[in-house]
Amino acid sequence: MTPDLPRAFDLTGRVAVVTGASSGLGDGFARTLAAAGATVFAAARRADRLTSLAAEVPGLVPVECDVTVAEDRARLVAAASEINGGIDVLVNNAGRAGPPDALTESADEFDAILGVNLSAGFHLSVAVVSGLPEGRGASIVNVSSVVGLVSTAPIGGAGYAASKAAVIGTTRELAGQWGRRGVRVNAIVPGWFDTEMTAGLFTNEKSAGWVRRGTMLGRGGREGEVDGALLFLASDASSYVTGHVLTVDGGWTAR
Repeated sequence: MTPDLPRAFDLTGRVAVVTGASSGLGDGFARTLAAAGATVFAAARRADRLTSLAAEVPGLVPVECDVTVAEDRARLVAAASEINGGIDVLVNNAGRAGPPDALTESADEFDAILGVNLSAGFHLSVAVVSGLPEGRGASIVNVSSVVGLVSTAPIGGAGYAASKAAVIGTTRELAGQWGRRGVRVNAIVPGWFDTEMTAGLFTNEKSAGWVRRGTMLGRGGREGEVDGALLFLASDASSYVTGHVLTVDGGWTAR
């Protein structure tokens, strides 16, 4: 039987939460899920950017939120759960970078990076799944990085690499624990994209050339090129996919 592919990607009537939605990949993720029909709760600390995003995207609800603060996470989950009694899609995208040199990375910086990139997403996932009615599934998509798979020195950083590698491990473990509940947990591993977090990478010819030489496609990622992977994992198109790590890196880690 031929599957109904357009319907498989349709998120009409579903509720999604995207953290780190005020810029970069998160902005694109929120737009993509909304375009697929979901009501999207876009969360970030920069309320002004979220307000501007909501003005452009129908079906998007801005929520000022610091994901490292338990009260903010609880408020976000409660607000998003009011519509349908639970959250259908959670995209743990919020993250921060750190210093590239381990010798200058303080203990506080290291812990803070793990707090945003790893711990916050874990706690938010637990809150979402705990609040689901019995028998109701969900899709959780965690955003890792190629830095969590391979060394990218001198770019990356120890704290950042540790957090992104741990995101992959956590993804697989939660997929194993929650699969029988109908909760799928997957991860996206983006390569090098021109975002705020990689500011300067593509404007400097030396580093831009490094990216081009390291990818099989000979270029960095373009705007929107992670969004299809996100929609696949968020929707019923991937209904039999869990514990998976989907790399979107132009072949960077395949060499």
